Amino acid sequence: MPTGQTFRNHARIVPAYHVGVFVPFFANFIWATYQLIRAFGGQTLIDFLVSIALLLMFFSLRVQVLTVQDRVIRLEMRLKMRQLLPPDLQPRINELTPRQLVALRFASDDELADLVREVLAGKLASSKEIKMRVKHWQADWLRA
Repeated sequence: MPTGQTFRNHARIVPAYHVGVFVPFFANFIWATYQLIRAFGGQTLIDFLVSIALLLMFFSLRVQVLTVQDRVIRLEMRLKMRQLLPPDLQPRINELTPRQLVALRFASDDELADLVREVLAGKLASSKEIKMRVKHWQADWLRA
């Protein structure tokens, strides 16, 4: 685990998943495609379809894990903002998109209100813009 997390190094690669699973699935797809072209038949067609199914499973599993993670972050951030935001911003918490809430989780308690004001004012739209404005990065080492 690095000593500090920043915008530059916060993306997470899980070697066992991104390399250990994807590389064999992709190699299987290439091989099945080659075999299908070389000797078209019932078995090579089934092998090719299974290789596509494995790749689809690889990508859909990642999307599902990240969706659950984002839902938990959304809940966490809404609870945190109810405690930290001034009364004038609290009724507007639900105006923040899930992507904005995910990006705001890296902000320190002290800068959260100012960032939320900028987001709600339309000055910061993308999650990248929000993350780049965070001055005191709060690491999240438990991400999927």
